[in-house]
Amino acid sequence: MLLRLATRGSPLALWQAGHVASLLAAAHPGLDVELVTVTTTGDRRPDVPVWEMGGRGVFVHEVQAAVLAGRADAAVHSAKDLQPVPHPGLCLVAVPRRGDPRDVLVGAALSQLPRGATVATGSQRRRAQLAHLRPDLEFVGLRGNIATRLARVPPGGAVVTAMAALTRLGLAPALIEVLGVDVMVPQVAQGALAVECRLDDDTSLDLLRPLDEPWSRRCVDTERSFLATIGGACDLPVAGHATGTPDGWVRLEGLLAAPDGSALVRRSATGRPDDGVGLGAEVAEMVLAAGGHALLATRGGRG
Repeated sequence: MLLRLATRGSPLALWQAGHVASLLAAAHPGLDVELVTVTTTGDRRPDVPVWEMGGRGVFVHEVQAAVLAGRADAAVHSAKDLQPVPHPGLCLVAVPRRGDPRDVLVGAALSQLPRGATVATGSQRRRAQLAHLRPDLEFVGLRGNIATRLARVPPGGAVVTAMAALTRLGLAPALIEVLGVDVMVPQVAQGALAVECRLDDDTSLDLLRPLDEPWSRRCVDTERSFLATIGGACDLPVAGHATGTPDGWVRLEGLLAAPDGSALVRRSATGRPDDGVGLGAEVAEMVLAAGGHALLATRGGRG
């Protein structure tokens, strides 16, 4: 039996699809898995900032289209690239065990960056939080695969990337600082993979369901609920991180900021593990009530 997985063609995306293929092989001995490589809008426009192309979704639409058209049976995404609500006709069937969700500085530690140092990042979320902590820093855009980004550390400065990406690609830069979630709240679903298939494809659904890891799924669903309540089309920097507590509940940290970091709203709450959707919505409403509505009003709406 053959299962076709649609994926982007970047080294990281291919690693992720290969990882899902290995999980499928372990769960279903004898199953053949084929990768179907797809080029997305984000891949075709490497010099344009992601938020100028529409932000979330520019790396997934064509991959989803391949599944809907029957050219592939399922899609493997970085979960952070997905819109917070399911695509019509598709099901988020599995979130495998999540990788490290944290961000990292490569080139220098935050405390060691001299006044006025340059930080390269293609993420408004990272830029806003760093600018809030260090208003003296200068920022430049950054696109490309992980190896390309690591080669563009500004003189005397740093680049920001995801810890999970470095780990998965076996990259170990000499100068690196892992930023705790108390310093920088990660992007919603960062470090997690998302596997989608057609809602009416019972065979693929049955094959893929065993890949779903319950705690990773709870945390990702909670974060996605937070983003959906803030507004999935919102172009302001948004961040959310959920984790398990020692007593088995879920704690969610949510953030909304001005692009320049001049204003930042951050709130958290704890809820039952079986109600991540409710917890996500609760924290979003807390953020909105504490100043988020005012931030969104400056951008023309709730999202």
